[in-house]
Amino acid sequence: MKDKALAGLKVLEMGQLIAGPSTGRMFAEFGAEVIKIESPQNGDPIRSWRVVENGTSLWWYVQSRNKKSVAIDLNDSEGQDLIKRFAKEVDIIIENFRPGKMEKWDIGYEQLKKINPKLIMVRVSGYGQDGPYRDKPGFGSIGEAMGGLRYLTGYPDRPPTRVGISIGDSISSLYAVIGAMFAIYHRDVKGTGQGQFIDVALYESIFSLMESMLPEYDRKGIIRERTGSTLPGITPSNTYLCQDGKYVVIGANGDGIFKRLMAVIGYPEYAEDARFGNNAQRSNHAEFLDGIIEKWTKSLPISDVLSILDEAKVPAGSIYSIKDIVTDPHYLARQMIQEVEVEGIGKLKVPGIVPKLSETPGEIQWAGPKLGQHTRQILNSTLSMSDENITKLLEKGIIREAE
Repeated sequence: MKDKALAGLKVLEMGQLIAGPSTGRMFAEFGAEVIKIESPQNGDPIRSWRVVENGTSLWWYVQSRNKKSVAIDLNDSEGQDLIKRFAKEVDIIIENFRPGKMEKWDIGYEQLKKINPKLIMVRVSGYGQDGPYRDKPGFGSIGEAMGGLRYLTGYPDRPPTRVGISIGDSISSLYAVIGAMFAIYHRDVKGTGQGQFIDVALYESIFSLMESMLPEYDRKGIIRERTGSTLPGITPSNTYLCQDGKYVVIGANGDGIFKRLMAVIGYPEYAEDARFGNNAQRSNHAEFLDGIIEKWTKSLPISDVLSILDEAKVPAGSIYSIKDIVTDPHYLARQMIQEVEVEGIGKLKVPGIVPKLSETPGEIQWAGPKLGQHTRQILNSTLSMSDENITKLLEKGIIREAE
């Protein structure tokens, strides 16, 4: 068994739903001890989201894998005191409450850094920790809208649509992990011993992906609009219908790739045509080029289209559903479809680990735990609390153990 990249790192996760817990999941996958704090009443709401089996959401088992669940009532001063004790013992705290909530509980960054100056706090929120929108509630969907993504998603003759996943939350969690690792490097590798907080706003995470939108507007007044399956200015790159009713995505916007594509679809003369010499020139004739490409794809089933394009080294792929994904040989070879044992369910297929590290790879050790499954263990081991004191907190309802 290889070492884990983050073995020895202690993380306290105080978020719920998606952005904060997704951040904690990545730390847990690569060996950090992630202690997830949940409400003793109902736990993280994601425990009951979407498809539920045996009383628990299937999503939960992925989102909280490798984590240890500790149930603490944060509205009680004794529960808040436990967090202060944890702050002395952990490297990182993750939270995604509305700004000011942690301060209301007397466990904000300014309070906790007095207890542990080396503490790193990752704070994920809709609009960030300051600014005029700071106190507004913000979900990933709102961040996607305000960050510019929703405006671009869909077809020009229809209302804006959404990507079919919580991409705003997921992108923010990536920035949260990156920011935390920057802070760890500054504190530990550079040897400053200095903690800090990382401020991740959902709308900013999305806005950071908007490519050249801002300078194009600044200099030329261009407002990028919805364009369906095309990406204006990058040609040819589109989705094309095949003979059997399936769709293929072809990206042939590189000059050399374009020439190879024209050769295999029967238009070798266009490979040397001055009108199509580079991407900018081709983009002036995007509709024409898309037309001749789709004329060819419509003449063949998708399997033949992909075989021919693969042979010609032209980037192409079919559009996968999850049914396609679970049987794909490349997914399987790369261990992206894994199974984990879940009590009451049995074997459950879950996504594999990303990214893949050659010497210190991540690993799925267990599925998302029961509510309060590790409460006693963590209070014993991390806070050195006696069983007697733990029992008193249980009797008061401040903490909870799994049944």
